[in-house]
Formats: sequence, C-alpha cells, structure tokens
Amino acid sequence: MTEQDQPDLTTELIHHAYQAPGGFASPVMPVYKGSTVIFKDVAALRQRDWRSRHGYTYGLHGTPTTFTLEERLCTLEGGQQCVLLPSGLAALANVALAVLKTGDEVLLPDNVYGPNKALTENELAQWGITHQYYDPMNAADLTARLSPRTRLVWLEAPGSVTMEFPDLLGMVQGCRQFAASRTPAAPLILALDNTWGAGLAFKPFDLGVDVSVHALTKYPSGGGDVLMGSVVTRDEALHWRLKATHMRMGWGVAANDCETILRSLPSMALRYQAQDASARHLAQWLGQQPAVVQVLHPALPDSPGHGHWQAVCEPHGGLAAGLFSILLDPSWTEQQVDAFCDALQRFKIGYSWGGPISLVMPYALTGMRHLPTSALKPGHLVRFSVGLEHRADLQADLAQALAVAERAA
Repeated sequence: MTEQDQPDLTTELIHHAYQAPGGFASPVMPVYKGSTVIFKDVAALRQRDWRSRHGYTYGLHGTPTTFTLEERLCTLEGGQQCVLLPSGLAALANVALAVLKTGDEVLLPDNVYGPNKALTENELAQWGITHQYYDPMNAADLTARLSPRTRLVWLEAPGSVTMEFPDLLGMVQGCRQFAASRTPAAPLILALDNTWGAGLAFKPFDLGVDVSVHALTKYPSGGGDVLMGSVVTRDEALHWRLKATHMRMGWGVAANDCETILRSLPSMALRYQAQDASARHLAQWLGQQPAVVQVLHPALPDSPGHGHWQAVCEPHGGLAAGLFSILLDPSWTEQQVDAFCDALQRFKIGYSWGGPISLVMPYALTGMRHLPTSALKPGHLVRFSVGLEHRADLQADLAQALAVAERAA
C-alpha cells in the first residue's frame, strides 16, 4: 500500500485491524452492545434467521448477553424459551397482544395486578376484546365463566396487594378440562404472573400453565434499579407467536440492564430466603399488635388461601417471598394511617419490591375490586416489602410508627 493509498486516520480508527485475542474468561458475563450486526458476507446474511439463537441478525433480536440471560431464566422457571421485555407490564402486554384478537375474551382474577387490569379495560377493550373478572378464591367461579370465546386466562399467586393465595391446582385442572372439549384451532392459554414465586417458591410449568410472566424488576434484579420483564414458555409454537409479536412491537432491553440481572441471579435464592424469613417474623409480630385486625401473608395459617399455598409451595421448601400486607383497625382515620407510614424510618414509601430497602405503601381497596370478597376483614390496607435490613431494626421501626399513629388519634 502506497502512502497515497493509506486511509485517513479517521477511517483507520473506525476500521482498525487489531482484534483482541479470544480465550478471556471471568465470572461475569461480558456485555455485548449493538444495534447493527456485522455479517462476514452476503451468504452469511442470507443464512441467518432472526428467530434462531444460533446466530445474530440485529440487536433487537438478540446478543450474546441477552441470549445468556434468557437461557438462565429458562433454567430458573423450568421453561424452554424466553423473551425479554423492558418491564414486567410490557411482558404482560406481550402475552395479550400475541394471543388475543377482536372477538376474544380474557379472564382475570379480581385481585390481579392493577396495570394488567387497566390494560385490559382500556387498550384491549378498544380493540374489541372482552373480559371478565373471576373470584380469585373460587376455582368453580373461574370454570363457570369460561366460554368458547375465552382465549386467555390470567392466574396470579398470590393476589396483588391483598396476598390471597388461589387454588392454582384446581383452577388449572378446571381450565384444562374445559379446553379438552374445544377444537385444537382454538386453544385456551393459561398465563401465570409468577413475579412473587420467582421460580423459587414453586415451578410454574409443573402446575400445567402455558406461560410464566416475571417482572425481573423485583427479585432477579434485587437492587431496585432495573426495569425488565420476561415471558417464559415450553411450547415452541406459542413461543414463536410471542416472539413474532415481540419483534413487531420493537421491544428491546439494554445490555447493561441484562448485565445487572445476570450479576444478581447467583444471589437471588439467598436474598429471597432471607427476605422471606424476616417478612414472616415481622408479619407474626404485627399480628399480635392491637391495631392490626388481619395479617395477609400466605405462609401464616389464618391468611386467605394458606392451604393452597401449602399444596403448591411446601413441596418446594415452603418459601413465601418477602411481601405481606396488614389491615389496620377500621376505627383508625386516614390521617392515622398516613401518620403511621410517614413515621417509618427504615421502611421507605415507594412502589415495587424485592430490593434491599424495605418499602411500605398504603392502599385504598375502594375501586380496586369488582367483586365482593369475604376473605378480608374491614380495615385500612397497608403493604410491606421487606428488604435486607436486620429484622430487629425493622421491628423497632414498626413499633415506634404504631405509637406515633396512636398518638395522632
């Protein structure tokens, strides 16, 4: 190459000849960032399939970092295929958009995650997709609402905010018996929001569901600093439907967010168990306080659906996450409830859960439910997410906040 043929320095910095040697290995997965994927030649371009994990076509369709996270999540939940979404809610939407069309119907438990309810009542309804809410504590009520138009059934264990644990085994059995009478052209999809169980409290596919949706924002992240969701399946045909919708919607996740979750996964079981143990201790202690009329924690004998929790979770070690709710004396004023939450020092006021910092959030059940419930006593609902602080410090914090609220009467 003559001096005249020598490329400009700007070009040389872009098309530099050096490549680092292979063979580097460390405990942490390398982060691969990129929208554009470079092909060796046109033949390689034409041989690639965006649906396959055997090669790369474009950043949205997968990188070594996202493929690695997907495979590890399949191992965690007992599935075979996975797609990653930018949030747990996006994962719920991916399922709905992939399997529902105008004229179909979706059934949801009345205590379902609020944003899933809002998505159903608004966007899905505008597209001509109808819905019904079923009693989450009555498997027969779910079965009675199934119809030839039902295409998707959402399950959630335990229920969002109020923590009732449903009869998952009975619900799945009833839906499967109904589906057996339908033609193969109109299958019934059972989808479980498995964020609470997280692949640790029980194995979703052992129950017979088709889809497991997981807000990786919670326990897999563990730091309260990442938004991400996943949809895991075992059926390949269903996976391709989900993945095709995922591609057409242009959903993607950031490589550094994947890196954070990959780094957190090895400690997930330890964190889950520690937060579970602290939550049980605090829930039992709160149950002894005069101001608390009901404790909603699936592992406690008096909590709604405790027997169902035993049937599903005890064979896998009897875990129950770090989340629970209480109902405060209905004679309390709203100002007292606010004073209680405001007085907490270790528990911070904030949504979400699964991170190292304990959280508290008051909820008004009015407007959250469509069906009457006899499982909950009258009272003011407050939910706690227990972090990784020492449980004695958290108990002392709760005690002083209860005292502050009593003085505010």
